Amino acid sequence: MKRAAFYTLGCKVNQYETEAMAELFRKSGYEICPYDEKADVYIINTCSVTGMSDRKSRQIIRRAKKQNPDAVVAVCGCYAQTAADDVMSINGVNAVIGTQDRSGIVRIVESVTSHSAYNGVRDIMRCREFEELSVTRYEDRTRAFIKIQDGCSQFCSYCIIPYARGPVRSRAEADIIAEIKALAENGFKEIILTGIHVASYGSGTDTNLAGLLAKIDEIDGIERVRMSSIEPMAIDAAFMDAVRNSRKLCRHFHLSLQSGCDETLKRMNRKYTSARYAEIVSEIRAVRPEAAITTDIMVGFPGETDAEFSQSLEFVKKIKFADAHIFKYSKRRGTPAAKRADQVDPRIKDERSKLMIEETAKSRAEFLSRFAGTVEPVLFERGENGIYEGKTDNYITVSAPSENDVSGIILPVKIIGSDGVSLMGEIV
Repeated sequence: MKRAAFYTLGCKVNQYETEAMAELFRKSGYEICPYDEKADVYIINTCSVTGMSDRKSRQIIRRAKKQNPDAVVAVCGCYAQTAADDVMSINGVNAVIGTQDRSGIVRIVESVTSHSAYNGVRDIMRCREFEELSVTRYEDRTRAFIKIQDGCSQFCSYCIIPYARGPVRSRAEADIIAEIKALAENGFKEIILTGIHVASYGSGTDTNLAGLLAKIDEIDGIERVRMSSIEPMAIDAAFMDAVRNSRKLCRHFHLSLQSGCDETLKRMNRKYTSARYAEIVSEIRAVRPEAAITTDIMVGFPGETDAEFSQSLEFVKKIKFADAHIFKYSKRRGTPAAKRADQVDPRIKDERSKLMIEETAKSRAEFLSRFAGTVEPVLFERGENGIYEGKTDNYITVSAPSENDVSGIILPVKIIGSDGVSLMGEIV
């Protein structure tokens, strides 16, 4: 039996697409093995959101041929899409397909040899159809990703992703529902709706995100519905009605901020102000008081002055996020921000990153402290030495002892402590 190995870099969409491709190989008779083992085929699903992502992608690609010089190495994903020639120049790469044609990955791999080269990357900006991929099983997971859309038409001035993923395309609602039902039948309790720009789901069609949530609410077996990152401007009256009425939507909203300074937001080509962002957070908290509001924050964007950074930091203090991913601006070739002359010194980026991380760590600890003594439902995922770990519906990691295997089960846990990052409790 031939063996195929996969390596995924980047976001939840990439994770979903890797699982879907692995399923295609299984159905074609391949055994799926770990990436560090000898395989006949290596598939690397790349990321290009930062310069570091590009470098990591190249490192992982080079590793494959060292493990088996006779293997076929295929590269897909955002880095492959935006830098196909660079990827093709890496010694040992046999096929590059970018962010299209993943549904034909088995055919493509079997059409090349370990000594040939195939560049199948096409112009993603001409793509108008959603490429249907599906997943019915996940290895070693209790939560399942569901990809509902692809592409982004926002063109934030720092972001390469619209050029890597193309325009917005929404998945057919019937296909989404069918996949969720199949996952429910396979025992999954929680699904995560994901996409490149989830807030755009349904754009140009007769459906929308709120309507989709209402239909998912009716699917037996699924107890939790979680969303990946969502743009603040998607929070409209219809969406808030869905938040208010849904029995399954998790109390967790990852609202991308990027900066708390309006001048910086303008240069980023973001479509909201800090004041509107704060209003949206207040609207959510009025309906779901215990909701975890998490975010992404960029520091060192071109032209960001000390005063602008201070405004952003003060705004973050005011919002009190449950958690935040802090990252330093990274030049992406081909984006407007990369051409700006007012790039921020790397040392200043480091200092600002440290200050922002410190502030969000405080607010996370404060958020966790609110749950002392409460009983929270936890979906347990894994265990070691009698200690099991899982997530609350508002995305807090909780650990608790158990003599029985509780993986994949939602159980009530009384919270007895916190280390500032996660909670500890007892199953009740």
